[in-house]
Amino acid sequence: MAMRPLVVLALAVAVALAGVALGEGAGECGRSSPDRMALRMAPCISAAVDEPDSAPSSSCCSAVHTIGFDNSCLCAVMLSGTARMAGIKPEVAITIPKRCNMADRPVGYKCGDYTLP
Repeated sequence: MAMRPLVVLALAVAVALAGVALGEGAGECGRSSPDRMALRMAPCISAAVDEPDSAPSSSCCSAVHTIGFDNSCLCAVMLSGTARMAGIKPEVAITIPKRCNMADRPVGYKCGDYTLP
């Protein structure tokens, strides 16, 4: 079971590299694909699959603050193929900005079937 995150990360890197090779235009996350942005969120894997009231790691919160998602990018990352492959639970992942105490987090924004707290 400990190998699963490494396998998922390797697959995600392959997906991201394929996106770079094909060329990326402007999208939900600017010039980066949601899958590529999801790779930057690797420190948040445990926070996105655990219970929504557990505290994310400081490295996870740092990644969230550094990336500075806007609403559409946040949704695209949490619902991306990379996130699905990593076993991310969108209903839990969507709570990470709040659990990291992001002052400028998108509150009340609809993300697929989920609403940002």
